[in-house]
Amino acid sequence: METGIKGIQEIIVTEELTAAHIGSGLVKVFATPMMIALMEKTCASSVEPFLEAGQGTVGTHVNVSHSAATPVGMKVHCESELVEIDRRRLTFHVTASDERGIIGEGMHERFIIDSARFQAKVDGK
Repeated sequence: METGIKGIQEIIVTEELTAAHIGSGLVKVFATPMMIALMEKTCASSVEPFLEAGQGTVGTHVNVSHSAATPVGMKVHCESELVEIDRRRLTFHVTASDERGIIGEGMHERFIIDSARFQAKVDGK
């Protein structure tokens, strides 16, 4: 795995993805937690083909801004780029845009894990 790996995901904002629906706000706009989930999905899926069998990644840190609201029905496009690898820690730059421009951006970190060992440890809590 090397830096420079890019990811792309797109979704259409539905009622179920709004702040009013999930409880993170009162208005029917794309919810910040849903934008972050899209960013995480974009990063995770971008490096998945480069992982060894049995490995996965987990999100450990998110530092993003949500700078513009997106209404129901509009498309959101997310792009990620792997900018740093430090052993098992992966750092990504992420940007989300709707049809009018950038709505959020920042940094996201994920760690490479052994999926079965990680799940067993969590199940043992």
